Amino acid sequence: MTTALAPNLPAVSGLSHLFLVLALIMACCHVAGRVCRRLGQPPVIGEIVTGAALGPSLLGAVWPSGQRWLFPTDLLPVINALAQVGLVLFMFLVGYELNVEHVRGRGRVAALVSHVSVAVPMIGGVLLAFAMYGRFADPGIGFPAFALFIAVSMSITAFPVLARILTDRRMDRTPVGALALTCAAVDDITAWCLLALATALGRGTSWTSVLTTVALTAVFVSVMMYGLRPLLARLAERHADRPAGGTSLLFVLLAGILLASFATDWIGIHPIFGAFLFGVVVPRGAVQTAAVEQVRGVTVVLLLPLFFAYSGLQTDFRLIGADPALWGWCALVVAVAIVTKWAGSTGAARLTGLGWQESLSLGALMNCRGLTELVVLGVGLELGIITPTVFAMLVVMTLVTTVLTAPALALIDRLAVQQRATPVQRREVVAR
Repeated sequence: MTTALAPNLPAVSGLSHLFLVLALIMACCHVAGRVCRRLGQPPVIGEIVTGAALGPSLLGAVWPSGQRWLFPTDLLPVINALAQVGLVLFMFLVGYELNVEHVRGRGRVAALVSHVSVAVPMIGGVLLAFAMYGRFADPGIGFPAFALFIAVSMSITAFPVLARILTDRRMDRTPVGALALTCAAVDDITAWCLLALATALGRGTSWTSVLTTVALTAVFVSVMMYGLRPLLARLAERHADRPAGGTSLLFVLLAGILLASFATDWIGIHPIFGAFLFGVVVPRGAVQTAAVEQVRGVTVVLLLPLFFAYSGLQTDFRLIGADPALWGWCALVVAVAIVTKWAGSTGAARLTGLGWQESLSLGALMNCRGLTELVVLGVGLELGIITPTVFAMLVVMTLVTTVLTAPALALIDRLAVQQRATPVQRREVVAR
């Protein structure tokens, strides 16, 4: 079997074509990530942009026949299947990196900041959904599912991207960096619970079905936290003296990820929730970390870029086009996302006694959405809760809020230096 031909492009067998596409996507994401790192941006920005560039927004607009040849219709389901496997494995890594002790150790300050940084954007998202629902929602989607999904998309903080930014800027061990990581951890837990509810609303045919899904989800969480977690801890103790890098533990991890994902999909919520929760309950240790690093290698380098590529194939910025009204709606989405998240986080931080510089920096960090937001948007598009046009708008919002993080932190630091400087020193700083 050969892929559909474009003029002057050679026929390639299906399996060979898949190998070619995998190598191309992996290489493009790697190069774009390195370029973004040199520009002071997280590599995930380059990977998201690469995915969008390979889709209809750029390659499909500039060279339609080439884009169709590169991504023929019969190859898309294979790419999607591999992308979903990569996504599930990545969410396990996010769960494993989530240090629950940070949440317990920071107490009331982290609880207040994180809850306010979720609640205020959610309120803004619901108000935005009231305005958008009549024009942009599909007729078969009820307002509760649409509103909850928009609210969740406004409240997301990308924990993995945030951690990478803090490490790159050497802020991970500072008080504001530790607080940001703690708040982002609480945000992640809250966001995935709300996403599970939004998924249940999107899939449920009745409120009875939704309540059943929510009840089964609560049972699943309880079994994972109070049944599987102690069991895994005892298993880890027995194998603590074994050399790292063995295949037995890797088998247990992979089987656990897949079974947890199957369970949540069967319950009626997205498989990523099961993988994420399994990552949370896996005990930390040298042997476990070695096995997790084996999972990370193939996931981050090969499978995760496929998720960006597939998301890019579904993102068509031409749907917004040259219509000023649609770009006005897009600007409104971006503004609501930035203002509610930044203002909520900053205001809550000020209430806890932090200074303006620390509070504004925390707000800028919590405003970072990145890959986590893209995961949520993919779920909404897959379930039909949002249309491709709304998806494109929210992808623009994701890019803007993620790109904004590093320059905003630099500007806040610069203003703080000017504020503390003498008049002569201020003139020197401005002159630079």
